[in-house]
Amino acid sequence: MSTFTTVLALIVMGLVVLVLIRGLFNMVKGTDANKSNKLMQLRLMLQAVAIVLIMLTLWITGGGR
Repeated sequence: MSTFTTVLALIVMGLVVLVLIRGLFNMVKGTDANKSNKLMQLRLMLQAVAIVLIMLTLWITGGGR
């Protein structure tokens, strides 16, 4: 189970990076501000999911004890 949550957390962290890069490119182009806002909201949601998965992994494995 801990391997599954670790892999899932890594995938979500990768998605966070992709959404962040996409948002930066959108900001540099200076196009739709609404799209930038939606990308920021998606990034924050993915970061929250990543934190929950990391905490769940630590809880399952005993936190490195």
